[in-house]
Amino acid sequence: MTVSVVDAMHMAQALRLAERGLYTTQPNPRVGCVIARGERVVGQGWHERAGEPHAEVYALREAKDEARGATAYVTLEPCAHHGRTPPCADALIAAGVSRVVIAAEDPFPQVAGQGIAKLRSAGITVESGLMRDAAREINLGFFSRIERHRPWVRVKLAMSLDGRTALANGESKWITGEAARADVQRWRARSSAILTGIGTVLADNPQLTVRLPAEAEPSSRTYSPLRVVLDRHLRTPAGSHVLDGQTPTLVLHSTSAAATDDRFARVECIAVAEQHEALDLQAVLALLAGRHCSELHVEAGPTLCGALFAAGLADELLIYMAPLLLGDTARPLLALPPLADMTARWKLNVLDTRALGQDLRLRLRPAV
Repeated sequence: MTVSVVDAMHMAQALRLAERGLYTTQPNPRVGCVIARGERVVGQGWHERAGEPHAEVYALREAKDEARGATAYVTLEPCAHHGRTPPCADALIAAGVSRVVIAAEDPFPQVAGQGIAKLRSAGITVESGLMRDAAREINLGFFSRIERHRPWVRVKLAMSLDGRTALANGESKWITGEAARADVQRWRARSSAILTGIGTVLADNPQLTVRLPAEAEPSSRTYSPLRVVLDRHLRTPAGSHVLDGQTPTLVLHSTSAAATDDRFARVECIAVAEQHEALDLQAVLALLAGRHCSELHVEAGPTLCGALFAAGLADELLIYMAPLLLGDTARPLLALPPLADMTARWKLNVLDTRALGQDLRLRLRPAV
């Protein structure tokens, strides 16, 4: 497609609008829409919550009659099916827009090009691909769930300068400062689920809930991320925060274990397959994708985090590094198999670095 400065300007605004749904649209994708006549914006909107109108509907409501003959800029292909809301492609056709510019095509089977085809069959000019990578980045979990049948896996780790995550006795509170811990809460809030292992439950008794300050809490956030605990032998003790029923919780265990006592009365327990004397991580991710989990936030120890990374299942590392040293006997960052030589080393690409108080946050992804 031929990209004009005006097209780029309006799509950039649509992407900014989509980001407003970062914490609120689960399990739906985050979508923004701008309707414009030349440089002038006549309507805009974004999808706020599942079950409520999509971005195109809000933009059309604002544009009113000025939508006729205008161009609609949408970050994701308009839907073409009746779900919890009517098809957005039909709404755009009825409004009389003459052109639709789409950032990314929707891989969802009930859309998957059908929205584009419906618009074109109505005589509307459709162009796609403008800022596609940025649009996919906003919804990387959605695309992962639909295209790879598993969530996007983000592993969060806090470490000292010497690469340690806890003392030898398991104590880890607190390696990082308040600013870094507040940042973690935002990553939790945008996730579909938060996963940990039984080792972390026994050592830290984590809550694994979202605790954003009141001024940062989106008023439209109506869901809590699912808590997921990998507890192969159902060793989670009574009184653990993850069993308190305060937020939906899933405890995954082996087929040889059974939740027969009232410790697990307020959570859901499901058996999954095992592999190499551990729960099958591929099976875990497939199960979560089946429950519409798009982004999986992992806060666990070096064994589980290392297993995800070594298996190629960790899509992103979120590392908080504090200016302190814990010594040689402290717990390492990841438990990984030994390498035969340097050619086998794991390479990472740095997405960004950010100072948070005295700490440094690194976002990294495995090099392809």
